[in-house]
Amino acid sequence: MLPLWGAVLAAAAGGFAYDLGFPGASIWPLAFVGIALALISLVGRSSWGAALVGLVFGLSFYMLQVSWTSLYLGPVPWLALSILESLFVAGGGVLIALAYRWLPRVSDSRWIRLVALPLLVAGLWCVREAASGTMPYGGFPWGRAALSQSESPFAQVVSWAGSTGLSFVMVAIVAGIIEWVRLAGWRRPVTVLPVVGLLAVAMLVPAWQTAPAGDLRVASVQGDGPAGYFDEREPGDVLAAQLAATEPILDEPGIDVLLWPEGGSDIDPTRSESVAGIFDRLSEELDAPVVLNTVTMRDDEYFNTSMLWRAGEGAVEMYDKRHPVPFGEYIPDRDFWYSLAPDLIGLVQRGYTPGTNAPVFDLGDAVTGLAICFDVIYDDVIWEGARDGAQLYMFQTNNADFRGTDENEQQLAIARLRAIETGRSVVNISTVGTSQVIDPSGRTIDSLPAYEQGAMVTDVELRDGLTPSVVLGSSVPMVIVIGSLAALIAAGVIARRRSRDRGGDDDAIAADAA
Repeated sequence: MLPLWGAVLAAAAGGFAYDLGFPGASIWPLAFVGIALALISLVGRSSWGAALVGLVFGLSFYMLQVSWTSLYLGPVPWLALSILESLFVAGGGVLIALAYRWLPRVSDSRWIRLVALPLLVAGLWCVREAASGTMPYGGFPWGRAALSQSESPFAQVVSWAGSTGLSFVMVAIVAGIIEWVRLAGWRRPVTVLPVVGLLAVAMLVPAWQTAPAGDLRVASVQGDGPAGYFDEREPGDVLAAQLAATEPILDEPGIDVLLWPEGGSDIDPTRSESVAGIFDRLSEELDAPVVLNTVTMRDDEYFNTSMLWRAGEGAVEMYDKRHPVPFGEYIPDRDFWYSLAPDLIGLVQRGYTPGTNAPVFDLGDAVTGLAICFDVIYDDVIWEGARDGAQLYMFQTNNADFRGTDENEQQLAIARLRAIETGRSVVNISTVGTSQVIDPSGRTIDSLPAYEQGAMVTDVELRDGLTPSVVLGSSVPMVIVIGSLAALIAAGVIARRRSRDRGGDDDAIAADAA
């Protein structure tokens, strides 16, 4: 057990290493190092000590991971988000510290510590990820352990058990190694088998293979226009930039669909005949539908809307962003937050309403799943698309407010994992980059340089069938979360009873939970 000052230093170093495991450093093994330092710092801690250590780890990680939130709005949103997420990490640290205290008291068997304890620690790590990913205001599932592994040998785990399953496996491996070392397991080589077995399965079992179903020629356009919230522009400037980037590919043969990014049209074509005419022309010249995105207003409510546009028919299908960004695209509890930060809250004048329509479009030649910007980090949108028949995914995003930061690379890593998780190709198109086409194995097959105008015409593989991750859906995180909390409670009860049976008092156990 480290002294408290040593644990705090280890936690701070762990948060720093953990961040380096994510894009843009993308040194994925360091995510495991960060997890190891976090867990080592929690061994033997009291609840208050664990909360402090968890808070330090969380701040060290999140203040680096989401530093892009300060680019235009300054330190207040950055600090607020970092502190909020770190409070969840502090709470998770308390749960893990209790597991380290209680579970060894349940039984004297070394296998409890070598098998059950690492699994419980991993489950409690996922409890924290699930909590911060669902609340408040829909949560912020950014920075989950799994999201560091999009280009590692462990990435294929998501096709079997999703991001929660991969996070669980990662932490279980690290916790297993820690317990093996703490028990001097090298004296009995057989004791290394559980962690080696889990490591081998995670690295060697291939991703689930979905069934090939032909291909689709997709033209995707990155206009590099003035699409940022604070960019100087006139109405139609973003549309003009997208058009300029589209014109060179209009003579390309065999295009099946034209894809524009989030906010690619800053004028709603359903409210402007001239803009509707532009999309009619594009669709007619290509003899293909256009998937575009714009802001719409219906019944006095605003929506971030993707449209499937066909010449002469207009918007034949719509998908409204399911998860608008709190404090970015709408202000929850506006009166309360305005009283605390009127200047910042006043910047967001318009609030988007969450969409309820299905995240799929029938393109005629294929069915595509959809996600608009931060939708991609929420499991429900992705799973629903695959279950509704999506044969590929089109992710539309606008990263113009985060130029020059790691945000777009972090989001692209999530898109890559979604391709592997669902066994489907992903076309990730941004206003400014990074735009890529990713095949079902997670490999990049086409790309555009960031912050440059350009277009891709790519033959994208279609797939049918569902991966175990999509079939199981929310049952994986539900079983892990409920099972881990139940196991922790049971461990506490059994540890207390064993203490009584041995004639000891309960003060130590009660103090652990204090």
